[in-house]
Amino acid sequence: MINVLLVEDTKMGRDCITGYLRGSDRYRLAAAITNAALAETTCRHAPINLILMDYRTENDEDGIAAAAVIKRKMPHIKIIIITSMASIDLIDRAREAGADSFWYKETSDEELLAVMDRTMNGESIYPDTTPVIKIGTAKSTDISPMQLSILRLMVQGLSNPTIAKELHISVSDVKWHIQELYDKTGYNSRVTLVGAVIKKDFIVPGL
Repeated sequence: MINVLLVEDTKMGRDCITGYLRGSDRYRLAAAITNAALAETTCRHAPINLILMDYRTENDEDGIAAAAVIKRKMPHIKIIIITSMASIDLIDRAREAGADSFWYKETSDEELLAVMDRTMNGESIYPDTTPVIKIGTAKSTDISPMQLSILRLMVQGLSNPTIAKELHISVSDVKWHIQELYDKTGYNSRVTLVGAVIKKDFIVPGL
């Protein structure tokens, strides 16, 4: 039997995943906690083989950061990052942290169990892309790589001159790209655009 630690701060998420883990003949729910900061301690006090780690947990604790610590200290433990967030940064961050696999909550229960099986068999399962979401009147796939870089810096609160310096382009180029973002999304102000991006979890402040 494979012992699983579930790190999930929402009751609905815990109940859902707990339900079908209990229905499996391969996995045993060893512990369920709400805060990623407690995951390492839990692993030291219980025989954990696999962690299902939500990205954003109680008190805004970062599940990917917690996964990185655990993989450094206990590399034998398999970790699957689970999230409903469409942030463009999460897949790359999870890979860098050493997480074994990555799963979006919107997929079916059977797919999660399949990802768990394949992960325990030594595979690393990652989606090719993040989910396509709507930002105003635009799809996330309509935003160019340069506009994405500018948008990420806008979310950090940087001014146009600072963005230009960071990206080694002119201020006029920054203004042009921002206007393109307005035209694509239908928003007409920096505050509204940035607010929509954050609300959609497309870019998460602080990452």
